[in-house]
Amino acid sequence: MQEPDLLAIRAIITRHKRWDLFFGVLGICCLMVGVLTLVALFVDMWSSGAERLSLDFLSSFPSRRAGQAGILAAWVGSVLVMLVTASFAIPLGVAAGVYLEEYAPKNWLTDIIEINVSNLAGVPSIVYGLLGLGMFVYTFGLGRSILTAGLTLALLILPVVIVVTREAIRAIPQMIREASYACGATTWQTVRDHIVPYSSAGILTGVIIGMARAIGETAPLIVVGAVTFIAYLPPVPFTGEPAAGLFDWAREAFTVLPIQMFNWTARPDAAFHANAAAGLVLVAMTVGMNALAIWLRYRLRKNIKW
Repeated sequence: MQEPDLLAIRAIITRHKRWDLFFGVLGICCLMVGVLTLVALFVDMWSSGAERLSLDFLSSFPSRRAGQAGILAAWVGSVLVMLVTASFAIPLGVAAGVYLEEYAPKNWLTDIIEINVSNLAGVPSIVYGLLGLGMFVYTFGLGRSILTAGLTLALLILPVVIVVTREAIRAIPQMIREASYACGATTWQTVRDHIVPYSSAGILTGVIIGMARAIGETAPLIVVGAVTFIAYLPPVPFTGEPAAGLFDWAREAFTVLPIQMFNWTARPDAAFHANAAAGLVLVAMTVGMNALAIWLRYRLRKNIKW
């Protein structure tokens, strides 16, 4: 090879390396913008409300006096609403994803369903609030309750769970299905014993994303009737006189942490703004949910034998 050709090749390689370095630095800068924004918000929230974090703050009901106000009803409501949301969204989302990927015939109807599921993942949350108001409150008569809120948020994250479930299933090598069928297994046995266990780590990632979005939603819950001031807890099953039923708590009025925070920060009294420390509790709950899902994902991956 001639010397001019070698010089030209070296020049091209050098130019490409410069572009690689440029895009690497640009990517780091973009990443730091998001990270530093998150850190700034968290530090501001901590500096303005950390002194309010105490056992009394977590175990007291809201009050008209800022120093006595607590988030007991709000964090209990958030936990119960997330329980209802997970109970409906996860089984339905995973089952729908498995059906569309492993059972549904490939025709025009399936294509329309897939397109609409993908589009629903980007619909604004307020639209789901209006849907929950019309369907669960007025049509089914469930009232403005914890059950209504949980079902509304379940509809909100259902498309996300379906889409991520399908992507996780698609990542499973086709040879695993073929080997299972070759051993005489049915489609259901293949899905139950191989497809779902191997894709469970990816499915949990979608569940993490969906639940993290749901726990911070405010607009759909306001539409379906979340209250800003509630000074009691839902009844504990099999307690009281007469004894409460197993699911009586699901028909009670509710509030959640984002709505309680919005109520306090919207007040003109600056003393209530310090109670925005509830945001730290909300962040801790989200991190805890994510940590649990990551731990489950790790355990599932560890137990899988390819």
